[in-house]
Amino acid sequence: MVAPILIAVAALVRDGRVLLAHRHPRRQAYPDAWGLVGGHVEPGELPHRTVVRECLEEIGVQVHDARPVPMRVEDSALRMHGFLVTRWDGEPVNAAPEEHDDLRWFRPGDLADVRMAHPESVSSILEALRIAADGNPSRRIAE
Repeated sequence: MVAPILIAVAALVRDGRVLLAHRHPRRQAYPDAWGLVGGHVEPGELPHRTVVRECLEEIGVQVHDARPVPMRVEDSALRMHGFLVTRWDGEPVNAAPEEHDDLRWFRPGDLADVRMAHPESVSSILEALRIAADGNPSRRIAE
C-alpha cells in the first residue's frame, strides 16, 4: 500500500472572508481550480511548519498561531492537514505565479459558485470561517 501524500493548507480568514488561490491552468494536479494556500509536507517537517513555509513562499506572509481545523478531501491518495490562520504579517500577494494565477477573498456565499480543487473541502472551509467568527464576536461572517 502506498502511503498518502501529506498536504498542509491554510485558511487565511479576514473580515469574514477566506483567501483562495487559483491554480495555474498548466498545473498537473487540479489545474484551473481554486483552493487554499499550502503544499506538500516535506520529510521531517511538521504540518504546521509547512503552512508557515508555504504561506511565506506562495503569498509572502508570515503566519502566526495557525490552529488545526479538520479538512475534508475525498482523494484517498492525500492526507490533508488544515489550519485556520487569522493573524499574519504582510499583505497576501501572488509570490508564486508559476503555481497560481490569481488570489481572491471569498465570502461564504460565494463558495458554491467556485470551481474548487476539492469541492468536498467547502464544508471544512465554512467551518473554519465559523470558528474565526466565533473567536471574534465583533466580526460577522459576510454573506
